[in-house]
Amino acid sequence: MKKQTKSPNLLDLVPHQSQKFRAEIGEDGAVTIFVENKGVFNFIAQKFFKKPRFTQIHLEEFGSFIWQQIDGIKTVKDIADLMHEQFGENADPLYPRISMYMKTLLNYEFIEIERV
Repeated sequence: MKKQTKSPNLLDLVPHQSQKFRAEIGEDGAVTIFVENKGVFNFIAQKFFKKPRFTQIHLEEFGSFIWQQIDGIKTVKDIADLMHEQFGENADPLYPRISMYMKTLLNYEFIEIERV
């Protein structure tokens, strides 16, 4: 019989911002992530079709708050608790929302996650 390994609880993990991307925080607290468009097709599009070298991803209010809390020290649960303090019931459903957001950031490689 094969031994099953438990997958870690997302709330216990510590996210880190990836060094692959540059992010800026505006005066209003809104976060913009800059993604460099690399590769042959992007190079051609930039030269001949005047496409931008960087794509800007503007995070909404919850996303900007979450991004600013990702410091490599706080766990996802810590960030969720801070989000609940900041937004109250507007953040509900809190845990499904933050877990989906973290998974999305992880899929786009904007963050890396480590076990504690």
